Amino acid sequence: MHPTDNILLLSDVHLSLEAPDITRRFLDFLHNKTQHAKTLYILGDLFELWIGDDAPGKLGLEIAAAFQQLTKQGKTLYFMHGNRDFLLAENYAEQAGIQLLEDPSIVRFNNQTVLLSHGDAWCTDDIEYQAFRNHRLKPETRKAFLTQPVSQRMAFARNARDASQAHTQNSATAIMDVNRDAILDAFNKYAVETIIHGHTHRPADHHYDNDKRRLVLGDWYSQASWLEVSNASIQRHGSVI
Repeated sequence: MHPTDNILLLSDVHLSLEAPDITRRFLDFLHNKTQHAKTLYILGDLFELWIGDDAPGKLGLEIAAAFQQLTKQGKTLYFMHGNRDFLLAENYAEQAGIQLLEDPSIVRFNNQTVLLSHGDAWCTDDIEYQAFRNHRLKPETRKAFLTQPVSQRMAFARNARDASQAHTQNSATAIMDVNRDAILDAFNKYAVETIIHGHTHRPADHHYDNDKRRLVLGDWYSQASWLEVSNASIQRHGSVI
């Protein structure tokens, strides 16, 4: 069966060896839920940790093989970096058959202009996180990290993850979400009608003046979660598969 023009979008899968149920859920999704889709967009945090393309590990290789099967079926896969897997680069992308996407990126769905993003850049009320984000995005920071032995990189990544989780638990709920003014600025700057993003793990549909809307993707900790764009609409899906 040839794929239709349907488009699937997801984020925040957070694959890791410590959570085999999520891996099973994601592989089931790729096998069973993408049959009638032509394009898949992954908007960041596919992996819980990514310490470099030279160390994909067993899990990274398994996911790359699954992606390759989809590309052989004629599907196009796009990947946008998240805050957990921002070091995923061209080598792994080529191996997996995925195309790297800038954050943010403008696309056209159903004759509408849509802005795609991981979403963390708009959490501007979290000053501490934004300082860390700006630091890790510097080329010299990435270069210095990637020159370290794999064991040291993994230890650092795990410590950073634990610190991030502690920061999230100890911070006010409001500052962990996107800032309204930052979102309105994005609507105006990019002249779009719809914004789709992840990162916050707060799936919802938000509506703004002049028929603008912001669709937030869910995480995959307890169920599969994705959006499907068809000729008629953008539909939200979630299942325990």
